[in-house]
Amino acid sequence: MIVYILLLLVLITIFFGPQLWVKKVLKQHQAPRPDLPGTGGELARHLLKRYELQDVKVEAAEEGKDHYDIQAKVVRLSPYVLNERSLTAVAVAAHEVGHAIAHHRQETVARLRTRYLPYAMMIQRLAVIMLFAWPIVSAALRLPYTPVLHGVVIVTLGLVTVFVQLAILPEEWDASFNKALPMLTKGRYLPSQDIPKVRRILTACAMTYVASALMNILLFWRLPRR
Repeated sequence: MIVYILLLLVLITIFFGPQLWVKKVLKQHQAPRPDLPGTGGELARHLLKRYELQDVKVEAAEEGKDHYDIQAKVVRLSPYVLNERSLTAVAVAAHEVGHAIAHHRQETVARLRTRYLPYAMMIQRLAVIMLFAWPIVSAALRLPYTPVLHGVVIVTLGLVTVFVQLAILPEEWDASFNKALPMLTKGRYLPSQDIPKVRRILTACAMTYVASALMNILLFWRLPRR
């Protein structure tokens, strides 16, 4: 019995731990900072203009759905990031602008999402189909239904989805540490003492995708976005 409890705790840590850590880091640095030169939205517009991305717009997104829309060429920021002055708002905005810059320069790393995300979505949809269809198929073909085997297949498909999405991690890491962090430090938009905090926030931004993928193993209806 203790073994099963420990196994359950390990699984909960694996699936929910990264998501909880990301949320904790982002929330930890949401305190208003009137000393900052602008909101996340103002910084995003400034950086787009500075790096001559005139065709890229900034729009509002749903809360927690910050992303760069490659097709529409729009940096979409949640209302908090768009309108508030805080380390989280500034770092998240710079991260999404980093995606826009990489795509504008047609860097190889900027194509990872478009290359691998369709596979992740396809595998995840297959997992959804298997989740609901397997018992029906087993009954129709008069095959023995084994719940354990059914569960193993579903979890395996979910893990494959995560591994595919891990291939996109370099793109997220590039947006945080090859784009956002240099922009914020070289541009002196933040006091030097805030840089370590911003590093943690940018790490959380990069890991958001993987954390969501882990959650999607248990919540199959949340298909990957971005």
